[in-house]
Amino acid sequence: MALPKRRHSHARTHKRRAHDALNTPTFVFCSHCNAAIAPHSVCDRCGYYKDEPVMKIKEKKEKKTEEEKA
Repeated sequence: MALPKRRHSHARTHKRRAHDALNTPTFVFCSHCNAAIAPHSVCDRCGYYKDEPVMKIKEKKEKKTEEEKA
């Protein structure tokens, strides 16, 4: 197995690691419902893309509580 002949300096190490930082995710707001979404994607809440309906979103049914059942 190969081993380094000399020790690498701190500057050389930090230059190599300069591109290892994580990028923050990018968000834009839906023009229809103002939800935060990824750019160039259909909104998960309302199903709109650039102010045009693209897909229908099923509404979630609320579970009935014990008080409403009685």
